[in-house]
Amino acid sequence: MSSVLPSFDYAKRFAAEQVIRQVLDYIDRDPERNLPEIFNLAKALSGKEHHQQHAVSVAEGYNKNPVMRTYINRLFERTHPNVKRRLLYNWFFNAMIFGILHQQENSHKLGVQIPNFFLVDPTSDCNLQCEGCWAGMYDKHDTLDFETLDRLMTEAKELGIYWVAMSGGEPFKYAHLIRLAAKHPDMAFMVYTNGTLITDRVADAIVEVGNISPAISLEGWRKSTDARRGPGVFDRVMKTMDRLRERGAIFGASLTLTRHNVEEVTSDEFMDFLIEKGTVYGWSFHYIPVGKNPDLDLLITPEQRAYLAERIPFIRANKPIPIADFWNDGELTHGCIAGGRFYFHITADGSVEPCAFVHFAADNVKGKSLLEVLRNPLFKAFQKRQPFSDNFLRPCPIIDVPGALREIIEDSGARPTHPGAESILTRTVANHLDRRSEDWGKLADKIWRERHGGERVAVQ
Repeated sequence: MSSVLPSFDYAKRFAAEQVIRQVLDYIDRDPERNLPEIFNLAKALSGKEHHQQHAVSVAEGYNKNPVMRTYINRLFERTHPNVKRRLLYNWFFNAMIFGILHQQENSHKLGVQIPNFFLVDPTSDCNLQCEGCWAGMYDKHDTLDFETLDRLMTEAKELGIYWVAMSGGEPFKYAHLIRLAAKHPDMAFMVYTNGTLITDRVADAIVEVGNISPAISLEGWRKSTDARRGPGVFDRVMKTMDRLRERGAIFGASLTLTRHNVEEVTSDEFMDFLIEKGTVYGWSFHYIPVGKNPDLDLLITPEQRAYLAERIPFIRANKPIPIADFWNDGELTHGCIAGGRFYFHITADGSVEPCAFVHFAADNVKGKSLLEVLRNPLFKAFQKRQPFSDNFLRPCPIIDVPGALREIIEDSGARPTHPGAESILTRTVANHLDRRSEDWGKLADKIWRERHGGERVAVQ
């Protein structure tokens, strides 16, 4: 594949890398005094004006916002040197600066959208049986062989992708996870995990390899987490967080928001608790009725979603922990990010899905290159319709514009990736999503008018 890729000035990149690593060493000696240097460097290396503006915004935030300054200082002061020089470097520079420039160049010359990252399931096997798990209906015996994953990582870097997320199943049941990260030390790996298999030995390996960040699943406090994940899981996760924090690993929390725990997991008390435990970032996902025993009663209400549209930005502004809100953060991403636009999902049997919650595929990575599968008809059907709404508070074709997903599946000829996946398109689930999306649409439009006067934010 590399023979058809555009030339990329690796000499300049190599020179820049040496400067960056010297700057990182300089920052380590006095983070608060020297960190502004890295922001100036990021601005100089950014290729597009709006990327330079992001670097300027971060620099200004660090200088003027005590919450951001506290967060960044803590990140540098508490993180193990291996993790700083690999995970932070790979994510911030390889993925966000050099990688984005390479992606843009490839997208233009190859005539296909190159995403920022992708999500891959190395195995569908899991040691837990969580109710409502989005992956709960996949076959439990599927596993991607090491050679396939190794090839995908190599091809990803050739396209400019240096950030990969992993899920499952439980990724830490995959025997070659650490080996894969070690073989690709220039990539950043974020691993969605239930956290129960990260022993002292595994935690040591995470810090030694340096480029893995676990994102540990929680539903809230002990009662809520154990109710969905099983007795004793919360306490096991707490021990995992302690051993990761003590070793200087960077880890996050993955929070599934349901009608029953929205206020709990977004409370000041729970956020402060996560920060104290050493959590560096958080992902919050609104429950989607797919996977194992989908329960429509778990869907958050429109009123709760409106609460989150205010609450999550408040947390980001006032707590030293960045929390992403799927799906209210469509305003930041200018709509849906799936279908290869910014990301996509590869299952443990190699199926290529638009996202982790759209369980349909029109291609498979087995026997095909990453570039080939990015051209599949399902992704094309997604991208020609994105954004699905001019109101970016309604980004999702599953829960916000469900009619769009039905059109996409019909037009592309995509197939379900497990028995029952098609239930989201018809009958009870589909009718419920139609009603819920209509109710949310009214509230979302009201919020959008209050924020923007009805105008759509320009896409850069």
